[in-house]
Amino acid sequence: MDQPLPGTAHEALEIFVGRWLGTTELAASPWGPPRTATAEVTFTRAAGGFAVVQSYRHTEADGTHFEGHGVFTVDPDHDETLWYYVDSMGRPPSAPARGVWHDSTLTVERHSDRGTARHTFRVDQGMLTHTAELRLGETQDFQPFMTSICHRA
Repeated sequence: MDQPLPGTAHEALEIFVGRWLGTTELAASPWGPPRTATAEVTFTRAAGGFAVVQSYRHTEADGTHFEGHGVFTVDPDHDETLWYYVDSMGRPPSAPARGVWHDSTLTVERHSDRGTARHTFRVDQGMLTHTAELRLGETQDFQPFMTSICHRA
């Protein structure tokens, strides 16, 4: 039996692979005031090249930390990137976030009964930028939540 080979959508995820260090700027939100944290992100290949595993951790000035782990893969039937994600807030994902690439930026949206989180990931000139915006409850507009800017370690 012939095994499938990763395609070009999987290859696009390769740009993230490696270890990244930087800062995360958190906006004021229901979870706290605005603040800055040190951040570390690693992306590793998995599942024979069909997935990339993400580990994220940030530490705030008072020593508190947050961590999240994700798996990116591709839905070849719908030409979308899928992101399965769980973090130290403790809420399990109900379904993977779905996203698409525009130029060299991956945008994914996670939907829940609480609202929508829109994440963008971009690597440009050795810098990884990850932004998250939230649309909670009945609001129509996304509000900034966090921006991480990291460089390859």
